Amino acid sequence: MRRDEHELLSATSAGTPMGDFLRRYWTPVVLSTEIEADGAPVRVRIMGEDLVAWRDTSGRPGLFGEFCSHRGASLYFAKNADCGLRCWYHGWKYDVDGNCIDQPNEPPQTRFNDKVKQKAYPCVESAGAIWAYMGPPDKKPAFPELEWTLVPEANVHASKRFQECHWLQGLEGDLDSSHLSFLHGMEALSNSPRHQGAMGTSRFWIAGDTTPKMEVVQLPAGILQAARREADEKNHYYRIGQWFFPFFTTIPGHPGDTPFGGHAWVPVDDENVWAFAFSWHPKRALKDDELDFMHKGLSMHSLMQPGSWVPAHNKTNGYAAPGSPPTKQPWQRIKLFQDQDVAVTESIGARYDRTKESLCSTDLAILQMRRRLMAAARAMQEGEDPPGGNPKDYRKRPYSCLLPRDCPSWTEAVAEAIDARPETWRPSI
Repeated sequence: MRRDEHELLSATSAGTPMGDFLRRYWTPVVLSTEIEADGAPVRVRIMGEDLVAWRDTSGRPGLFGEFCSHRGASLYFAKNADCGLRCWYHGWKYDVDGNCIDQPNEPPQTRFNDKVKQKAYPCVESAGAIWAYMGPPDKKPAFPELEWTLVPEANVHASKRFQECHWLQGLEGDLDSSHLSFLHGMEALSNSPRHQGAMGTSRFWIAGDTTPKMEVVQLPAGILQAARREADEKNHYYRIGQWFFPFFTTIPGHPGDTPFGGHAWVPVDDENVWAFAFSWHPKRALKDDELDFMHKGLSMHSLMQPGSWVPAHNKTNGYAAPGSPPTKQPWQRIKLFQDQDVAVTESIGARYDRTKESLCSTDLAILQMRRRLMAAARAMQEGEDPPGGNPKDYRKRPYSCLLPRDCPSWTEAVAEAIDARPETWRPSI
């Protein structure tokens, strides 16, 4: 990778090519449960911007620049009541769209609140999260039809965690199937009865074939990627997922009637990321034991420190659960799937220099994603619209299956199963 390519991918603040590109998409910013009507504003940092999220009396979500348009006091301390956020310093009040609706410290004859606009981003609520559009108002796209945003509320669970790494480092782990055989090898795949039973025979195929053949197909809104492994004398085992512009990934569920998984890797800034995790089932509500599994951090949803979005198992405790027995080597104490992923992506460093990488054939999906991302960001600088303008282009789901060795086209064989409609759901293997 050239130095200019590395810098293009790295910087996400407003005014940078990638920062402006990312702002042209709907972005999850907080979980729905973080804000309540007439409740406390919540500080959130997205792509280098300091913001506050809040919910007005009627339940509408809002996202403001943190600092009041009067003299810059933080609206984190604002009073949320009567369908508006009122600055604690001088009482200026704003509605959810950023309109100044009161200037109580100014005489009536000289008030100019109709000329004041607080920075406010349009928001929608979907899949247990508040999503905002942070780009030019006249370029606002349709909301993407990711399957987890289309299913009933009871069918989806959302969480988030804070990771100390560049947003692409986390995202690229979802496109890297070869690491499953090592980071999550047989010991990890059999770590608990739940994993052992859920993974079934597939855990042997994953652990046994350390050199999956990666195949990538271009989609209008991203890429379709498959990792093909040896299964038996008649079949190959395929794990199939997607990357969608700009930072969405999908992950096959455990075999059988189990939920699928997806991530939104939202930059906090150039050195940290919000990892929003979504688990969903296309045809039914999530079961109590599945939700309990997720809340305990035994899946793609991390266990959190109380009152924090930092995982409970983090760099301060070696990513190991408290009370873990001593081991000969540090990696042996990191038992949970997501803790393992967080540990290695954070170990790379907050902003790794990609010019030092030595990519190989199993990095194909990562390479293709980077190329698409860089090309699209550059094209937008030349006046082209970003990809993904058709929301239906996001209607794909992950899948894992066995296909005969002589299958002429894996993409045709799985086309219906990955078409995100309830009637096309198929259990993974």
